[in-house]
Amino acid sequence: MMSNPKIYTIGFTKKTAEQFFFKLKKADVKRVIDIRLNNKSQLAGFAKQNDLKYFLKALCDIEYIYKPEFAPTKAILEAYKKNKGDWSIYEQQFLALMQQRKIEQKFKSDRFHQACLLCSEDTPKHCHRRLVAEYLRDKWEGVEIRHIL
Repeated sequence: MMSNPKIYTIGFTKKTAEQFFFKLKKADVKRVIDIRLNNKSQLAGFAKQNDLKYFLKALCDIEYIYKPEFAPTKAILEAYKKNKGDWSIYEQQFLALMQQRKIEQKFKSDRFHQACLLCSEDTPKHCHRRLVAEYLRDKWEGVEIRHIL
């Protein structure tokens, strides 16, 4: 068993493709775990699922994995985003969802070493990728979280 797996997080919003891929490469990320609910119709063309998978491999030799079970439900997301809901309610609902789904059992912790959770928000403060990383850190021993900004 390895010591202190590092989990990275990144959002692609407000980044050019050049900045996005450079930051991942510089952080020595080995796999990107896409945890968006909708990964097909994004504003940034490089972040669409099939394009992203290609660019990550071709430019950075980074593996791409899609894990929609690490995303909020459409109802939870819309209550917060579209209806301008309260972040603390979103956070509670999403935490309960992760516990219900037992996401820490869906993936071995060593698969997260040098992995980067991907979402769209430019900062982790009000993004579910931070919540996923912190939830996993609480479930697994010695996890280090690094947010790539």
